[in-house]
Amino acid sequence: MFAAVVILDPDKPIAGLTDSKKLSPKQRSALAALIKQSALDWAVARSEASEIDHINILQAALLAMSRAFSMLTVTPEQVLVDGNQKPPIACSCETIVKGDLLIPAISAASILAKVARDNEMVFLDTVYPGYEFSKHKGYPTALHLQKIQQLGITPIHRRSFAPVKPYCS
Repeated sequence: MFAAVVILDPDKPIAGLTDSKKLSPKQRSALAALIKQSALDWAVARSEASEIDHINILQAALLAMSRAFSMLTVTPEQVLVDGNQKPPIACSCETIVKGDLLIPAISAASILAKVARDNEMVFLDTVYPGYEFSKHKGYPTALHLQKIQQLGITPIHRRSFAPVKPYCS
């Protein structure tokens, strides 16, 4: 689980920011570079699969958000969060459902998190050859489920995730 926080520079608007899922990998990568270059501050953090299994996906997402927030060097006046749950941070916080589609700073954070996650999956493809993580990026596609069935699960698989549970010992 990856999360990011971005403080955009109002003097350097970035065209094309939207929900990361609406962008191609090439568009996300280009925007991620621009965001990192133009933002006043940004950070990306994660929660591990074992944490997700222990505290659940929502709490792990909030934990990753909190970790990203704690990495900032610039303190924002307010944090806007995609969704309807606030992370445990020491700052005024507002939740916005579909915020990644509506709010440029949330879009930027969604892009950084998605690019970081996808890059991690490409790296993990070299650590766990045969699973083809660089193709399915860890999503429960037919290919991914087929690879789990053939090869079993790895330490990075979430054992609490329903399609993985049958392969846990």
